[in-house]
Amino acid sequence: MKITIDNVTKKLSGNAVLDQINLTFESGNVYGLIGKNGSGKTMLMRLVSGLIVATEGQITIDGRMLGKELSFPESIGILIESPGFIPSYSGFQNLKFLAQIKGILSDKDIWETLTQVGLDPDDKKSFRKYSLGMKQKLGIAAAIMENPRILILDEPFNALDEETADKIREIIQCAKDEERIVILACHDREEIENLCDVTVEIKAGKITKITGSDFNEV
Repeated sequence: MKITIDNVTKKLSGNAVLDQINLTFESGNVYGLIGKNGSGKTMLMRLVSGLIVATEGQITIDGRMLGKELSFPESIGILIESPGFIPSYSGFQNLKFLAQIKGILSDKDIWETLTQVGLDPDDKKSFRKYSLGMKQKLGIAAAIMENPRILILDEPFNALDEETADKIREIIQCAKDEERIVILACHDREEIENLCDVTVEIKAGKITKITGSDFNEV
């Protein structure tokens, strides 16, 4: 799989929050986005996810144009900013509700995903009573549960204990080994450098530096 970002600019209220971005993401690699708050990392992730449309330029996924030939990537898992769920549902109920959209997961699959991120599948506690760390775990579980070919994680380690953080690192490595695309944003540069094959530094909506021999720039 290949995602090509070709001369993409995104403007909000006339201001370019992303400016002439050219990148290619390919299967079997973990890509790390580095930049301060407001640099454009999350906006780039939203564009790749199909949640917003570029003002200029285009994004293609295996040659099909996002926003025209594709509304959204066909297989994608996303954790961007604070995950939102039905407050009165338990973690299991929330994931089961989401899983009904595609209908490809069994209750056992959901149970195993919750266990994988360190949540108790049998916990009847409603989402509104979850701690910040539990909410983050559930958001990650929702992103990974269908084994998407594209996995986008924005600050996945926020509010996680070290044991769970290790599990997330294993999940990211597994996705790479299975020839999926992982795009990761994290404030911890060391974390990014340890996990990622390629790092992309963004400042004020522009790419300022790319590190990693496996990277292809358009």
